[in-house]
Amino acid sequence: MKININIIIAALICAASVAAPVSAQAPPPPISLRPFVLATAQGFSARNTFKTVFGSSVQPFWGGGLSVAFKSGFFVDVTASRFKKTGERAFFFDGQGYRLGIPLTVTVTPLEFMAGQRTQVTPRIFPYVGFGVGSYRYQETSTFDDAAFEKRHVGYLIAGGVEFRITRWVAVSGDAQYTRVRGILGTGGVSLEAEEKDLGGPAGRFRVIVGR
Repeated sequence: MKININIIIAALICAASVAAPVSAQAPPPPISLRPFVLATAQGFSARNTFKTVFGSSVQPFWGGGLSVAFKSGFFVDVTASRFKKTGERAFFFDGQGYRLGIPLTVTVTPLEFMAGQRTQVTPRIFPYVGFGVGSYRYQETSTFDDAAFEKRHVGYLIAGGVEFRITRWVAVSGDAQYTRVRGILGTGGVSLEAEEKDLGGPAGRFRVIVGR
């Protein structure tokens, strides 16, 4: 997985260099609309499936969304992201995966809704926890297929992390998220042979958030 964090770090340094003292900021409004961008590294529960097809069970998602934050600390997030990568068709036998040399492109597109609570512990630090539901679209395309395979299913998620306010209008957050998405995998191919049915798994997420 190649996630270039140098650009992100540089952006944070620039933002921090112009940060105004938090203590001098006005209190947050009753409701705040806060767009964000997102980078995720997910360790798929279908470990053997993704490791056989792509060489690793940890893969990146990129996306963004909108967080609606209330003065009470309650929030609602809507997040759209995508994973797309080309690996190889394969089969799994006796605990071992074997590639076939046939290109296979997989696209996973989650649309997730999460509600939770933020708690301010210092002027800059806000721990949070949330629960939610998502719609997960899975696609497979290959050179020798007549048509793409596509399936969509509902999944569930839980997340917890910390938001750090850099300036009055910019914050970053890091959290751990776990998703459970059954009903897509396990019907054919490597996932059937490996007896893996869950498209979800644990993930680490990093966000840059604009707004108060």
